[in-house]
Amino acid sequence: MKAIFFKSSPSPTRMTPPASPLHLTFSESLMEENIEAAELIITKWDSSSDNHSSSSNASLFSDDNREEAKQYLSSVKGLQKAMQYLVSHQASSEMLVRAQALMQTAMKRLEKEFYQIFKSFRFYLDPESFSAHSSSSRPSASRSSFSDLEEDESENESRDENDSIPEAQRVSLAAVEDLRAIAEAMIKAGYAKECIKIYKIIRKSFVDEALHGLGVDRTLNLQKVQKMDWEVLEVKIRNWLHAVKVAVKTLFPGERILSDQVFSISTAMGESCFAEISKEGALALFEFPENVAKCKKTPEKMFRFLDLYEAVSNLWPEVESMFNSESTSTLRSTAVNSLIKLGDAVRTMLTSFETAIQKDPSKSTVPGGGIHPLTRYVMNYISFLADYTEVLSDIVADWPLTIPSPLPEPFFGSPDNEESISSPVSVRLAWLILLMLCKLDGKAAMYKDVSLSYLFLANNLQYVVGKVRQSNLKILLGDEWVTKHELKVKQYCSNYERMGWSKVLASLPENPTAEIPVDQVKDHFRNFNLAFEETYTKQTSWVVPDPGLRDDIKISLARRIVPIYKEFYETYGGMHLRKEMWVESLVRYTPDDLGNYWSDLLNGSGSSGSVSSSSSRGGRSG
Repeated sequence: MKAIFFKSSPSPTRMTPPASPLHLTFSESLMEENIEAAELIITKWDSSSDNHSSSSNASLFSDDNREEAKQYLSSVKGLQKAMQYLVSHQASSEMLVRAQALMQTAMKRLEKEFYQIFKSFRFYLDPESFSAHSSSSRPSASRSSFSDLEEDESENESRDENDSIPEAQRVSLAAVEDLRAIAEAMIKAGYAKECIKIYKIIRKSFVDEALHGLGVDRTLNLQKVQKMDWEVLEVKIRNWLHAVKVAVKTLFPGERILSDQVFSISTAMGESCFAEISKEGALALFEFPENVAKCKKTPEKMFRFLDLYEAVSNLWPEVESMFNSESTSTLRSTAVNSLIKLGDAVRTMLTSFETAIQKDPSKSTVPGGGIHPLTRYVMNYISFLADYTEVLSDIVADWPLTIPSPLPEPFFGSPDNEESISSPVSVRLAWLILLMLCKLDGKAAMYKDVSLSYLFLANNLQYVVGKVRQSNLKILLGDEWVTKHELKVKQYCSNYERMGWSKVLASLPENPTAEIPVDQVKDHFRNFNLAFEETYTKQTSWVVPDPGLRDDIKISLARRIVPIYKEFYETYGGMHLRKEMWVESLVRYTPDDLGNYWSDLLNGSGSSGSVSSSSSRGGRSG
C-alpha cells in the first residue's frame, strides 16, 4: 500500500510537524483490513447482490447463525472506525467510497433483520409477555441473543437463575437483546432515522391493533357520544373500563419497556418512540370519559360516571409515571381534564338527585302504610353511593354542604350537628336521607287515620335503618346514627299501638279484677267486642313488611291488651255470666282467640277483613 503524506505550507506564526509516515501506513493498512473483513461478511449476507449466496435469504439472527451475527455486527463497528479515519485523513479516497457503499448495504441488511425479528417474534413481543420482567433480566440458552454471545461467562454464572424463567419470557428477552444490538449499530453508524422509522411503524401498528381488539373506538368523538342512546353508551363505558385497565397496566408499560430496552443507547430516542407509538391511541382512550362527562346528566347515570372517575383516578399514578415526558404532556392533561369534568358531572347529578327528592309529590301515599317507592329508590341509590366512598371523598372534598332553610321537623336536627358524622361524604349522604325522611313525614300527614300514619313512618324508617345496616352506610353514618333512628322506630310503633288500639284498651275496666255491677260487665264485653272488631277489621289491610318489626308489634300489643282482658275474662266471663242464656253471644272471645286473630294482623292481605259475630267462648268460628 502506498503511503499518503499530507503537505502543508510553512506558516510564519505556527509550524505543523508532519505526520509520521510509518504511523499513517500502519493505520491505512489496519483500516483496509477492516474494510476487507467487513466486505467479506456483508457481501455474503447481501440479498441484492447478483452473486449472493443462499445464506443471504436466511435470518442472520437465527440460532443457526449466531456466530455470524456476532461477526457481522463486529465488522460494522470496524467499518465505522475505518470510515471515521478516512474522513479525517483521506476524505476523497476511493477506499472511503467503497466503505460507504458497504455501510449502506450493511444498514439495509440490518433494517431487514430488525423488521424480521419483530415479524417472526410478534407473539413473544406482546407487552403482556415481557412487561412484567425486569429490564435487567437475562435470557437463557433456549434462544440465545447476540448479547449472550458476547458475554458467555456472564451467562454461565446466571444459568441456574435463567432456567427458572418461562420459555416465552426467555425468547422475548433474547429477541429484545437482538433488536437492541441492531438499533445500537444503526444509530452509531448514523442510521438512527431509518431504524426509528421502522420501529415506529411496526409498534404503532401493534398498539393500534391491540386497542382495537380491546374495543377502543378511535372514531368515537364528542358528537357521536352525545347522540348515543344511554343503553348503548353504557355498554361502551363497560368496555372502556376493561380496556383502560389493560392498556395502562399492560399495553403501554410493555411498550415503554420495549422502547427503553431497544433504544437503551439513547433515552431520548426511547421516549420519542414511545410517545409517537402510544400518543394517538392513548389520547383516544383518555378523551372518552371526558366526552361522556359532557353528556346530559341525570341521576341514573351517576354510577357509570363514578366508575369512570374511579378508573381514571386509580390509574393516575401509572399514567403520570408512564407519560412523564414533555412529548406526552397532552395525555396527562387529558386524563386530568377527564377527572375534573367527571367530578363536575357527579356534583351536578348529586344536586339533581337532591332536587328530585325535594320535588317528589307529597300527596302520594301507599295503601296499608307500607314502604313508599321514594324510600326504596332513595335508599337503594344512597346505599350504592356508599360503595364509592373513596371516589366521592375526592369529588365533594371542596364542595361544602349548604342547608337552604330550616327543616320541617326539629327532631331530625341537622347533619352538621351529628357528632358521629364527620367526613364530607357522610354529611352529604346523611343530608339526603334527612331530606327524604322529612318528605315522608309530609306524606304520613296525608293518612286520615293517625295511627296508620305512625305505622307508615315506622315501616319506612325501619327500611331506612335496615338499608344502612346492610351497606357501607353503617360505616359512614356510625352506630350512634343507627341507634338514634332505631329508637325513633320504636317511638313510632308505640304511637301506633297507643292510638290504633286506644278504643280496645278503653273498653276494658281500669281494674279488671275489681267487683263491678253485672250491667257494667255486660257493657265492657259489648264495648270490647265492638272496639276489637272495628280495629281488627280496619287493620287487616294494613301492612308491616319487615317480619321482625311485625312480630315485635304483635308481641307488644299482646302484652298491652291480653293480660287485662284475660283477668277480666277469668273474673267475669267464666263465673258470673255462665248461667246466662245469651252469654256465648256476649263473650265472643277467649284470651287465646285474641292471639289467633293477631297472627293474621298486619300482613296486608285483607282476607280476614271481618270478625265473625257468632264466635263462641271456645274459639273463633268460620
